[in-house]
Amino acid sequence: MLRRQKGFTLIELLIVIAIIGILAAIAIPMYQAQTIKARLTEVTHAMSNVSSGLMAFRTENGYFPVCANVSQILSSIGVGVATQGTAARVSEMDVTNTGIITATIKNVTTSPAVDTTTLIMIPTTDTVTGGIIWAWSGTLSGVSGGAYMPKR
Repeated sequence: MLRRQKGFTLIELLIVIAIIGILAAIAIPMYQAQTIKARLTEVTHAMSNVSSGLMAFRTENGYFPVCANVSQILSSIGVGVATQGTAARVSEMDVTNTGIITATIKNVTTSPAVDTTTLIMIPTTDTVTGGIIWAWSGTLSGVSGGAYMPKR
């Protein structure tokens, strides 16, 4: 009588382990990149809120306020930006008299490649409509070839 064994062979197990390793090698860096982008979204939303407040201030007063820090942004245009705690993604933010908003990024990753970089919103006047168009710039554009830079 012939006995048939049940189970997997060693080569089948090695193939499964190799496939799992290849998938992990691809998935983990992509997951980390998406996590950084999601955390940077918090910074871009904070800057967008400040830009909306700046536009309201400019409409009422005819000029952009100069704000050297977050507390001056709150007192001038009434927009709060979280800078304290582990969930805060902005360490400092300021506004120039031309409306340029500069934010220093923190707590996004454990990598100094993204943390301590700056993200800048620059207002330009649309020649056709006369409205303001905001453009992104900053030292973040040099990180990973600008992969984390927000789109218009």
